[in-house]
Amino acid sequence: DDGEKQIIWFLSPADDKGISFLKIEHDDRDDEMRIWLPSFKKLRRISAKKRSDSFMGSDMSYEDLSSRQLDENTYTLIGQEVYDSISCHLLESIPKEHIRSAYSRHITWVDTNLLIPLKEESYDKSGIILKEKHFAYVKMDTYQILREIQVTNVQKNHSTHLKFENIEIDTGVKDDLFHERHLKRLPK
Repeated sequence: DDGEKQIIWFLSPADDKGISFLKIEHDDRDDEMRIWLPSFKKLRRISAKKRSDSFMGSDMSYEDLSSRQLDENTYTLIGQEVYDSISCHLLESIPKEHIRSAYSRHITWVDTNLLIPLKEESYDKSGIILKEKHFAYVKMDTYQILREIQVTNVQKNHSTHLKFENIEIDTGVKDDLFHERHLKRLPK
């Protein structure tokens, strides 16, 4: 019943060390999101109403961290285009009316061979481009693993670069790690 699960511990910069974030996606209800703020000794639940809020002061929102569910959007293949020398499908996704979203639509450049997103434009409720996202991957075993995300808020002319390092796969992580009690302790 549960979908993707993520837990993120911030180790640096020093001001953010100890902050942690937990997300558990559900197929049949709103995703659960929690953030531990050690300076306030407070565990905060991120409600569905707050999904458009900035994540850690970055150009990414909590909504940007969530997977887009197939049944929550209408998808249209709107064309083909080469992006960064790679042949791509252009896929438009529009949130259905009952879905709470800060965006009116997304256009995603999907690699035609690997079927992974390489670029995405997200539009505000007025139909004006709000964010442009670029994704980079590393191949590990048979997986294409997200390695970098560059998010630019076009309207504010500001960007965030998120890079994942020391990535490990198939390490036997236990499912019970994805619980709020683990947010208060940094991994060893």
